[in-house]
Amino acid sequence: MNTIEEIHKIREEKKKELELRINTKSDTREKHILVCHGTGCTSSKSPEILENFRKTLEEKNIENVRVIKTGCFGLCAKGPVVIIRPENTFYAHVKPEDCEEIIQTHIVENKRVERLLCKDIDGKLVEKLDELEFYKKQQRIVLKNCGVINPEDIDEYIAFDGYLALEKVLKEMTPDEVIEEVTKSGLRGRGGAGFPTGKKWLFAKQAEGEQKYVVCNADEGDPGAFMDRSVLEGDPHCVIEAMMIAGYAIGANEGYIYVRAEYPIAVKRFQIAIDQAREKGILGKNIFGTDFEFDLHIRLGAGAFVCGEETALLESIEGRRGQPRLKPPFPANSGLWKCPTLINNVETYANITKIIRNGADWYASIGTEGSKGTKVFALGGNVNNIGLVEVPMGTTLREIVYDIGGGIPNKREFKAAQTGGPSGGCIPAEYLDTPIDYESLKEIGSMMGSGGLIVMDDSKCMVNLAKFYLGFTVDESCGKCNPCRIGTKRMYEILEKLTNGEGTLADIDKLEELTKTISKASVCGLGQTASNPVISTLKYFRNEYEEHAVDKKCSTNECKKLAKIEINPELCKGCGLCQKNCPVGAIEGEGPGTKRQINQEKCIKCGTCISKCPFKAIK
Repeated sequence: MNTIEEIHKIREEKKKELELRINTKSDTREKHILVCHGTGCTSSKSPEILENFRKTLEEKNIENVRVIKTGCFGLCAKGPVVIIRPENTFYAHVKPEDCEEIIQTHIVENKRVERLLCKDIDGKLVEKLDELEFYKKQQRIVLKNCGVINPEDIDEYIAFDGYLALEKVLKEMTPDEVIEEVTKSGLRGRGGAGFPTGKKWLFAKQAEGEQKYVVCNADEGDPGAFMDRSVLEGDPHCVIEAMMIAGYAIGANEGYIYVRAEYPIAVKRFQIAIDQAREKGILGKNIFGTDFEFDLHIRLGAGAFVCGEETALLESIEGRRGQPRLKPPFPANSGLWKCPTLINNVETYANITKIIRNGADWYASIGTEGSKGTKVFALGGNVNNIGLVEVPMGTTLREIVYDIGGGIPNKREFKAAQTGGPSGGCIPAEYLDTPIDYESLKEIGSMMGSGGLIVMDDSKCMVNLAKFYLGFTVDESCGKCNPCRIGTKRMYEILEKLTNGEGTLADIDKLEELTKTISKASVCGLGQTASNPVISTLKYFRNEYEEHAVDKKCSTNECKKLAKIEINPELCKGCGLCQKNCPVGAIEGEGPGTKRQINQEKCIKCGTCISKCPFKAIK
């Protein structure tokens, strides 16, 4: 049996077996217990949960139940997550010791374990996954298989139409037709810049060179971002298939995926997927009986943020220090080992197979006029439903934060959202109804970035936030160009002065001048966008900068050197607990019943006294 016949047979047989994964009305006695094995749930003992399920089923001699490891379901705040199909029951915060109760109650007695059902935004228990508010406004294209299939089983990927797009491309389409389809779809690069994907593929195809390469940028370095990691952990074959399609389209026979070594689960699963594809005859020579050949390799990065820049990434693959190259020439003409090279990130590739299978018109019907399709965000910070979100382009920030994210914890107010990580900007509350797409974000001084979306409540100091992102950029600058190497350091020093109560209004003016110089003069995107957090916070929260400079005050008390911890004499009972626990002896007063005072010169603002006071007399 040849490769293509084998794949058709697997798809036909396995699809029937796995129908209950997607058809919640499937008429079957078999049940599948899906256990999230993404990084978040794995760190919370999901491997132990999976083994306990299998052990319990074996001990009770229960048949017709399969326990499956999957990728991320998205709702990380509720992890570890277990879903039972076909009924689609969603169990949250599952512990290893809960497995026996779930088997006995849910599987044997056909009842729900009420205490483990997920609580929705309004506090009500929700039985089914698709009834949760978190999922109602999402449209999962990139994440379609994540949380549904076992990422370490190629047969399950094939059953859900895996490698069907590659077969269609090799059997029915010319390279030009493939590029035309991608172009018509309107897909733009999801790595941050939003360059039209079809145009980039066309440039690489038209470039002259006997050897060409396809590269996947999986060096996801933004603080709080985990979109690409989750795709590689939950659906690695969709990236392999897309890279092969790209190779066919531009005339490349070899590909590299560059992924940071801090993603051990993603690396392991992607290597398993490569090995399985080779074993099936999908990777290699004469693919699907054609003269097309393609092979794929993994290269590990050491975690340098600058290696997310495409030319620094190429330098690293070639074995040199990750530093950006001057452009032009662009990688499409002179990339890996000076050969024409196509570079896209994980999320961009993850859209390709769906575009080929469903057509460019289908994809172009989703999103906005200038931003087609969906976007995956890693939603984090001060929001109730932390997790992985995929929404159509044009969805408003308010919908993501409140309808999907469940709003701000502890009844606090929304203050800002940071998109695009250290390269992005802060979006204030007045722009909550801004549609999330490339142009709209650019207009208000932010950017899409790779997809990190950090929500901040009214307890956050925006000057301190800008300092945090500048500190990250200073640490991650490769040092190749002076504006980035020296300029970001000078900016950080000014922000440090302001948060220490030593800054002036002149320092704010100097900071503004530096943002303009660094943005224009830096060699690569890291330096060119490093000022964005400062620019946007100065634009929308300038009053906080002035408060730090003039009043020597931080109204949020996040800047410790500007904060003052005081004891309310009316509430103090003189118990002395605060004094006993102060690590620097800053609390004065002797004897029981004597009201204590804080020596502000000695106080280091550690907050120990606040946590120890039983009368809430210290703030």
